[in-house]
Formats: sequence, C-alpha cells, structure tokens
Amino acid sequence: MIRAIIYCRVSTSDQDCDRQERDLREFADRAGYEIVEVLRETASGAKDDRAQRKKVMAAARARTISAVLVTEASRWSRSTIDLLGTLRDLNDWGTSLVTLSGIGLDLSTSHGKLMASIISAIAEFERDLIRERVKSGIAAARAKGRKFGRPRVSESAIAFVHQLRAQGKTYSQIAAASGVSRTKVSELCRQNSEA
Repeated sequence: MIRAIIYCRVSTSDQDCDRQERDLREFADRAGYEIVEVLRETASGAKDDRAQRKKVMAAARARTISAVLVTEASRWSRSTIDLLGTLRDLNDWGTSLVTLSGIGLDLSTSHGKLMASIISAIAEFERDLIRERVKSGIAAARAKGRKFGRPRVSESAIAFVHQLRAQGKTYSQIAAASGVSRTKVSELCRQNSEA
C-alpha cells in the first residue's frame, strides 16, 4: 500500500473540511492508499506559509509518505509558481500530489508536468477573477455611498476617553463607558501620553 497524507483546506472559518476528508478517505480506500495522517487547515490558498501544509512537506522530506491526497489542486495551491515549486520538491522526495479525480501531479513525467501547469493556471485565473469581482463590488458599494473601514471616533468621544483616563479608569472601563473599542482606547491614551 502507498502511504499517504490527506490534506484538506478551506479558506474561511465558516467552512469546514468534513466533506473533503470524507471524499478523500473513500477515494483512498478504493485506490489502496494507507492514510497515515489527516491534516486540516483554514487559510487562503494564495498563502504559502500554511502550518499544516508545512507538516506535509516535512513528512515528504523525511520520506515517510509517497503521496499527498487533495480534492483538487486548488486546495494545495492557487498560484502557478507555488504549485510547481512544491510539486518539484515533492517529486525530489519521491512524493506525488494526487487529486480526487485520480490525477497524479508527478513532475517526473511529461503528462504530470502538463497537467500541473494547466490546473495551476486555471486555479490562478479563478483567484484573479474572484479578486476582480471583489474590487468591482467594493467600487459599486462606494459609488452608492457605502463607507468601508472602521468608523472614525468623534472628537467628543476622544475627549471623554481622556477624561475617564485622567480619572484613573482602566482601558476596559473606559471602553465600556464610551463605546470605543478597548484597542482604540489604548491607542488614544498612548498617543495622548506621547504628545
């Protein structure tokens, strides 16, 4: 049996990896993989400093696994450069990245190189489209007068914060009394003491 790690990733905390893990376990059973570990992660696919993915790479480097199972290549990486770089490393360590469709992205073969490039380019294109849609949505909302970012603290609220601090109140007490966040209270008081 081929020793493998299941790697599941979602982008946001309101999502979970349950479906990915279930589908990958079923796939592993059918294909004859021995699952040595299941790693789950909540992080953007555009980031390459993911802790759980680093564990997968460490296991591959130690040559304790021969495959990494993912539902699709975009769960591993959404950047062409990152995908190809990590695939090269995995290949050097005798490990393949295998998607749920059964496609093994093995850079030691011409087919694997071609598939990795195509899948990665599509994932990167999809990420760019999402980014463009978000920018367009923000621009449309701003055009309608919607404001983004933290609301500004009024001068009267700032004066009240300083008044309460002068009375010896803690940041938490000031935040509760003024309706200004504790972090902002701390920032305002620090700025006042530096002035």
